[in-house]
Amino acid sequence: MRILFVGDVVGRSGRIVVYERLPGLIETWKLDLVVVNGENAAGGFGITESIYRELVEAGADAVTLGNHAWDQKEALVFIERAPKLVRPLNYPAGTPGRGAALLEAKNGARVLVVNALGRIFMDPLEDPFAAVDRELTACPLGSGADAVVVDFHAEATSEKQAFGHFCDGRASLVVGTHTHAPTADLRILSGGTAYMSDVGMTGDYDSVIGMQKDEPLQRFLRRISSARFEPANGAATLCAVAIETDPATGLATKIAAVRLGGILAPATPAFW
Repeated sequence: MRILFVGDVVGRSGRIVVYERLPGLIETWKLDLVVVNGENAAGGFGITESIYRELVEAGADAVTLGNHAWDQKEALVFIERAPKLVRPLNYPAGTPGRGAALLEAKNGARVLVVNALGRIFMDPLEDPFAAVDRELTACPLGSGADAVVVDFHAEATSEKQAFGHFCDGRASLVVGTHTHAPTADLRILSGGTAYMSDVGMTGDYDSVIGMQKDEPLQRFLRRISSARFEPANGAATLCAVAIETDPATGLATKIAAVRLGGILAPATPAFW
């Protein structure tokens, strides 16, 4: 199975590059599953129903979230009628929406998509390790699902790496999101799970993690907040990670970084 995970879409420029590039990638690379992290898609903070639907129309089979899941308050309502929208699993019981979804890929395969939020330097939600363990036990790779994709939305690299090893052998891909800077440590772990500490953002990199530079600089230099953060609107780079899985086991056989457009050095999978 060919899977593409697209990193945090930030603002309008991030959405544009997804809308422009993703349909062609699905066709050219014959992608079976596309997951897009959309938690910063609406002006850098949260997601709206119209943006969710546009991402799905562009080819996303699932849209994951993170710590900005509820910044657009309408998400608390429309998530109940958005079966492909997956918020962090480890929110307290009773939180709207779902933290895991068993979805049908473009090739008809069953794919479990799980989203979890880290706890180091983040909101102290319930234990993500225990929460994800329950999901992977309830829907095991190979018998319950043909592939399993875990989006671990976290700040600390140590927590992300520990999480990757925790899921090794039980997921096709564990990918970190949230820091908006792509890491170079993508690899297949010893148990067969593809891993990357952070896939990076899909947005304008002439920025401070996707925001126009002036206000973040002002806050660092003077410790004074003078305006809202606004997304940078220059040409965006689509940052993603591509994997291929073994149809017999659901584990990863190949992994590669994807960077298209904008100012980052381009990268595409050599195996497609």
